Amino acid sequence: MIDSLNGEVIAIGLDHAVIECSGVGYRFMATPPTLGRLVRGETARVLTSMVVKEDSMTLYGFTDDDGRSMFHRLTTVTGLGPKLAMASLAVFEPAELAGHITAGDSKAIQAIPGVGKKMADRLILELKDKLKGVYATSETTDGAKADAVTATASASLATEQVVEALVGLGFPEKGARTAVSAVIEEDPEADSSALLRAALNRLGKK
Repeated sequence: MIDSLNGEVIAIGLDHAVIECSGVGYRFMATPPTLGRLVRGETARVLTSMVVKEDSMTLYGFTDDDGRSMFHRLTTVTGLGPKLAMASLAVFEPAELAGHITAGDSKAIQAIPGVGKKMADRLILELKDKLKGVYATSETTDGAKADAVTATASASLATEQVVEALVGLGFPEKGARTAVSAVIEEDPEADSSALLRAALNRLGKK
């Protein structure tokens, strides 16, 4: 079992990255906020979880144990696989998602692409009691946003990456582009991670 990776970031994609450890490149799937913290050519450490199926072995990467533990809890829900678990963590911080689940806020949970009322209700039913008091309210949002700044990324490239990430999560391209443009108007200096989160919030309210 691979518990973590610590090495040079040699590639970053829209939904994955590759970290080289002792000459071996490990590809792992990750959410846009996690990928926004990585810089190609620099050393990084990510926590990982390996999902083994009959025809594949896939690594998923996380910046902290809260994200990884929430991923594990989400994948215990009937009918909810790793892809939907990652989409959930792309939309909400672990503490934020836990808050919606324990409060029984089905409507808020349905902001996750691919999660309808039935799945939202199932999340609440199966996880509500298990998540009470597990995650403290996050007070590090500003710090996380600052960490996610990528100095070499141009505004136009960041915009396209965020639009593609939103489309990959299931949102229509037109709506994704409209949401991103609206966020940029409000905050022209937003980094890619902050841009994605704000766009997700806008799309989730529709």
